[in-house]
Amino acid sequence: MANNSSNGIYGKKAKPEGITPAVTLVNPKFPHNVGAAVRAASCFGVRQVWWTGNRVTNALKGQRRLPREERMRGYKDVEMRHFDQVFDQFDDDVVPVAVELRPNSEQLPAFQHPKKALYLFGPEDGSIPQMYLRHCHRFVVIPTAHCVNLAAAVYIMLYDRMVKMSDGQVTLADMLDERRGWFDAAAMNDDIHEQMGLS
Repeated sequence: MANNSSNGIYGKKAKPEGITPAVTLVNPKFPHNVGAAVRAASCFGVRQVWWTGNRVTNALKGQRRLPREERMRGYKDVEMRHFDQVFDQFDDDVVPVAVELRPNSEQLPAFQHPKKALYLFGPEDGSIPQMYLRHCHRFVVIPTAHCVNLAAAVYIMLYDRMVKMSDGQVTLADMLDERRGWFDAAAMNDDIHEQMGLS
């Protein structure tokens, strides 16, 4: 795995290493979805992506890295943690949020994100197992006509969190942290909205 990954062997008396908000992928199947989730976390300021199970490791077949998303230069600010007892790694005031279609799930448009959230996403080919759901305090569903891809669900949730937690007052200067074509975040000035035709 990459330098910022950690195959956790954590003692019961060790200090929890979880940092909220965080993302947990429960037994994901495809390495590219884990890589894309890391990219989403970096885009929206989430510092940790945890995953459980061994299917991703097995799918890599001896490779030491996830697909390209995880290796891109800007995403070293996200720690990757592989550990099945993920709840043990967070303080007691964490709020586990299962992104799952259930009878009591809140719809995302009305959902208020907890400050110290741990978002759990199920595998591409199934649901979040009961052993994880019983730890969750909140349940939220992304209302779409069809299931979205695992990585897409992570993007949607983290974008929704960013917008709602910032009361919609996010500026380009707050978010963009790279050069994109003609646009250079490091050289931004007060008239950036005018330059982009947004004013």
